[in-house]
Amino acid sequence: MSKSDSMNSELNFIFELDKLKSIYRQTILIDESRNENSAEHSWHLAMAVLLFSSYLNKNKNFDKLRAVKMALVHDIVEIDAGDTIVYGDNSKKEEKEALAAERIFSISDSAKEFKDIWIEFEERKCIESQFVSAIDRLLPILINLKTKGHTWKKHNIAYSQVVAYNKPKIEQGFPEIWPEIDRLLLEAKDKGFLI
Repeated sequence: MSKSDSMNSELNFIFELDKLKSIYRQTILIDESRNENSAEHSWHLAMAVLLFSSYLNKNKNFDKLRAVKMALVHDIVEIDAGDTIVYGDNSKKEEKEALAAERIFSISDSAKEFKDIWIEFEERKCIESQFVSAIDRLLPILINLKTKGHTWKKHNIAYSQVVAYNKPKIEQGFPEIWPEIDRLLLEAKDKGFLI
């Protein structure tokens, strides 16, 4: 491949990534003006990973740069697969996302690294993927707490659903924060933010 062809494939990949700005998530912005898009969520996740990574400083094997890369690429597949509420029917999600990964990450030869990082995030075997996955689950909870359960109420989500889905991932990747989150969820339930 010539240098010009290589540059064109990189540009095409950048243009493709721009589509992530048009994928709207179930979660709204804290100011409740609109739903957030997946690109905003990925940036927010990357910032949260940087912020909370100090809790993992004791683990010398933790690669902060790799974790930030995971945060930035973890939802690229939503360009094709879209966003779904985690408490709904996600039986076809894995298949849709795998097909999306094949198409999107094949646009550029350089995107192979991103595909490898995306696969690593999905497998949740390394400390970075477990931590990023925990923060990925944490952010919608925090936003729902600040918006008086907006998305939870909209979809009739119960406290038990939030705990069942989020507790294992958060405790695995960021156990220090779960007791505080559980306390806040119980308060949210008492306030009627959750069923």
